[in-house]
Amino acid sequence: MAELSNSFQANIERTILGAILFDPNIFDEIREEVEGEDFFYPAHRHIYEICTHLHAQNNPLDIEFIKNKVDSKIISDEELLNILAANPIANIESYIISLKENSLKRKLHNLAMLLREQSQNDDLKSQEILDIIEKKIYLISTQSAQSEFRNAQEIIDSTMEKIKDLKARGNQLVTGIASGFLELDKATTGFNKGDLIIIGARPSMGKTTLFLNMAQHMLKSQSGVAVFSLEMPAEQLMLRMLSALSNIPLQKLKVGDLNDEEMIELSKQAEFMAQKEFFVDDGGSLTISALRSKLRKLKAKNPNIQVAIIDYLQLMHGSSKERHIEVSEISRGLKILARELQIPIIALSQLNRSLESRDDKKPILSDLRESGSIEQDADIILFLYRDDVYHMREMTSKLARLEKEGKDSEAKKQREEIMKARQKDIESAEIIIAKNRNGETRDISIQFNKRYTRFENISMEKETSYTPTKMNDASIEVSMPGIGI
Repeated sequence: MAELSNSFQANIERTILGAILFDPNIFDEIREEVEGEDFFYPAHRHIYEICTHLHAQNNPLDIEFIKNKVDSKIISDEELLNILAANPIANIESYIISLKENSLKRKLHNLAMLLREQSQNDDLKSQEILDIIEKKIYLISTQSAQSEFRNAQEIIDSTMEKIKDLKARGNQLVTGIASGFLELDKATTGFNKGDLIIIGARPSMGKTTLFLNMAQHMLKSQSGVAVFSLEMPAEQLMLRMLSALSNIPLQKLKVGDLNDEEMIELSKQAEFMAQKEFFVDDGGSLTISALRSKLRKLKAKNPNIQVAIIDYLQLMHGSSKERHIEVSEISRGLKILARELQIPIIALSQLNRSLESRDDKKPILSDLRESGSIEQDADIILFLYRDDVYHMREMTSKLARLEKEGKDSEAKKQREEIMKARQKDIESAEIIIAKNRNGETRDISIQFNKRYTRFENISMEKETSYTPTKMNDASIEVSMPGIGI
């Protein structure tokens, strides 16, 4: 029975290879579904990998070119003749399905063996074993497992394909997922696959608002977004997004104070958001293991998930009781997961309060809590800074002091100054690029629209007197990141 099964498998593999040699034009279609490791017999796998290499080099897929590349230790002339003798099939989809089915069963068999082996390993905790098996299952389900070294030729082929793709796109400055903030995207080329991006700020600076604005732009660009919100319920996140999208003040949405026109606009934007691939986990407590599990499953079900966001890193937990080791485990785990899933992962981070005692309160790398491992693992570190926040704190502190000292006239003037500052809709803000593994570090000037709880690109024509406008095609590019640049 085993011999019959092996004979059937061999014929399946020969038929597929024979079809490629008979009609090389179908190889593009086949390689989208079939990998070299799907072939059970080493000789057949060797020929398929040669075809893949020849195709990448724009060489003909014929017997002469293949024979020139064949390793005689792996495949004989007789085996080549057997493949050529296979009857060409016009529709080989059934053969491909059979090949993939057998390949998957082999992988699952190997996984079962691995599970048995690991479960007997006394040095591993049960959660570690689960993570290992879960990762393998994810890799099998996405057909992206790479357990061996990649040779120079394979890497060169992949690199050249990427360069050709970038050239075909017109030498664009942004190669990854655009954040919607023009100058930031120019400096970073966007958030690229496998990147770990840290966004740090002190409380009340607007970290959550910033990532929501970025998420809106990504959704507008048809990218799926997954958010792990450990501090704020999903409904509150959506309220902020709808305020930014509809140009309806957040406070009005919170109390439902809407006229008919505003209700129509809100319904329109709600329908827009409902159609997007936007997923929020707001459970409030999250370990790095749980995050890996949830994101792998979500990505497997929704392949268009192209970015994940965690709000925020310090609320996550690892397996260690020592906090600095725990944070190191989390940051390293996020970086590895970003590479595994081939998506950028954005993690928000709190900063040390020690910066509050400095005269210059602009954040620097050492202000990151448990900064060593985070700074090491991150590809990009951004800090959000708003000078107006500190200016308001100084004014309110001064008012309290004047009132305590009984200086009524001066206190009255101070209250007027505070009222004037609070009525200002637009405030200056900065995104500080503190680390950029593949680019420059610099400060990006943006602005904060308090009325709609939204960070925006600064109008290039009138930076100081910019007035937000209703969303339309003419105003989108210079005003609202996350809305449709």
